[in-house]
Amino acid sequence: MDPLSVAASIITVLQLSAKVLAYLSDVKDAPKDRTHCEAEISNIRNLLCNLRDHVQKGDPNQPWYTTVGALAAPNEPLDQFRQALEELQSKMTDRGRLKKAGEALVWRFKKEDVASILDRIERLKTLVEIALQMDHFKLSQAIKDDTNFVRTHVPALQSGMDKIQQDQADAKHGKMVEWISPTDYPAQQSDIIRRRQEGTGQWFLDAPEFARWFGEPKGTLFCPGIPGAGKTMVAAITIGHLLKSVQSSTVGVAYLYCNYKSQEEQDASSMLAAVVKQLVQARPSAAEPVERLYKQHANRGTKPSLEEIFSVLREVVAMYSIVYVVVDALDECRDSDGTRSQFLAKLRELQAVHEIRLMATSRFIPEIEVQFREAAKLEVRASNEDVKQFVAGQTHRLPRCIQRDPTLQATIQDKLVEAVDGMFLLARLHTDSLLDKRTVKEVKSTLARLSKGSAALTDAYDEAIQRIEVLLWITYARRPLTTAELCCALAVEPDEAELDPENIPEVEDLLSVCAGLVVVDQESALIRLVHYTTQEYFERIRDTWDPGAQLYIAVTCLTYLSFDMFKTGSCSSDKEFRGRLQESKFLDYAAKHWGEHAVTVQGDNGHCRTVTLLVEKGADVNAQGGQYGNALQAASAKGHEPIAKLLVEKGADVNAQ
Repeated sequence: MDPLSVAASIITVLQLSAKVLAYLSDVKDAPKDRTHCEAEISNIRNLLCNLRDHVQKGDPNQPWYTTVGALAAPNEPLDQFRQALEELQSKMTDRGRLKKAGEALVWRFKKEDVASILDRIERLKTLVEIALQMDHFKLSQAIKDDTNFVRTHVPALQSGMDKIQQDQADAKHGKMVEWISPTDYPAQQSDIIRRRQEGTGQWFLDAPEFARWFGEPKGTLFCPGIPGAGKTMVAAITIGHLLKSVQSSTVGVAYLYCNYKSQEEQDASSMLAAVVKQLVQARPSAAEPVERLYKQHANRGTKPSLEEIFSVLREVVAMYSIVYVVVDALDECRDSDGTRSQFLAKLRELQAVHEIRLMATSRFIPEIEVQFREAAKLEVRASNEDVKQFVAGQTHRLPRCIQRDPTLQATIQDKLVEAVDGMFLLARLHTDSLLDKRTVKEVKSTLARLSKGSAALTDAYDEAIQRIEVLLWITYARRPLTTAELCCALAVEPDEAELDPENIPEVEDLLSVCAGLVVVDQESALIRLVHYTTQEYFERIRDTWDPGAQLYIAVTCLTYLSFDMFKTGSCSSDKEFRGRLQESKFLDYAAKHWGEHAVTVQGDNGHCRTVTLLVEKGADVNAQGGQYGNALQAASAKGHEPIAKLLVEKGADVNAQ
């Protein structure tokens, strides 16, 4: 290599090393590895500056130049150092570019990655030091030794580089699929299937209708059922069966669990995006359409439209020979804005062109049944055998008087089969009703009173319900609560300025007092009512059950927000804010939703109590804003005399304009 080319190679490496050093100085929470890399790169950079000067000023006819040229040849020490610098730059940034100006960088290297890079730096440093001695014989021998070393260690070095590149590719892929859809239906699948009683649901997989759908091109299977029949568990069993049965990478499985409490998030776009996410996760080679969409929107902070997502879904599905799509609880998907109809229309449009096999569960809703009038139908009902298997599997939880008596166990199974009449949820509730029975007589008396028919769920809930705060919070909460949030909320005491650690309940105790009405999703740590019918029941009775619940929750939220630990004001940085959220488990819910609870308080007395609370918490009664100017003007315009009087008593200016 001629002297000019050698000098140019050195200058290129010097420029790149300057950039990397600048990046390294921006790494937040700098670890020791970062400091070590920074020091070594600075040292080799000084040596390379000296080498550049020697190359530029010396006599190119000297043998030394020819030997130095070998340092800069492809895949030789100088080129390997350049590769190491590029790896550092790429892994610290987004392909060499900061996401946005001023954003701190994160150190993502493992110790073995750093060791590989430092090894390359050290070997080049040794060779450059020898080169600067101007002894071409010694340098030639050192380069030869280094070449032999590289040849011996190339597999290990290449393996390390491949691992770094694979880690980078995996991180990029994960970030991209999370962007297209933040949903985690596999976590829900794990939670649901974990609660399955071994052996139940096999009747569904053995049904001729299911077998035909499984093998029928572009088949659709509609699975309606009464509330509590076990439709969600059947969907989970089906999904598990498909995931185990499908061995080819060209056969895809995607699924969604519609949820009445997630209707705001589950629009047609997000549901289709969730299908895209699962198919791309299962087959990363199909991610190219998603990557295009990501590049188009991510840097601008925009979201893709329904048609853009559908276009990507078409491309992804085309890379599969068959795609199974399972949708649970279509009746819980909102349709007031056309979401459900739009989603189904897009799936059918896809099914007309590609090999899509669709299965859906739902209650018997005429509007939904009409949309599946041409599909194969398989009703979901709790089979007698499933009920018996479930009850037998729960025997270890039942009182000793039952565990010791096989005849009584058989009687319980028969009675529950008779009472359940196809409603699997009743099997669970009726079984739970036996938990506190301590004698055979009590058990038989309970069995004799088991309710049946359409009123069975209501009767079961009436017997189980206690006016406890756990159910109140879960029923009235504006979104699902985590166990940490609920425990924190229950620990808030009126007129206190901080939480008492001794007043924070244990999650296990909360579940125990709820008599089987509440479950915790292990993957997400969300606490929820056991079934949609449970939620419906509480919504039916909540106005008479606890009319003051909304005010109670609003007061709890405001009390929490008034704690001494928040008196320092807003956070000065994102890091401090994240730390505050982590430390203050109930802060996110209280800050975002207290107002929603306050505005739903019914009755003049309730409104007065809310206004009183707001004033006591520091609200300015003369604050201007909104359509009516201030609170007194708004109360007067709406004819709320008690509130107007209260505002005047609290100092409202009657002459305010």
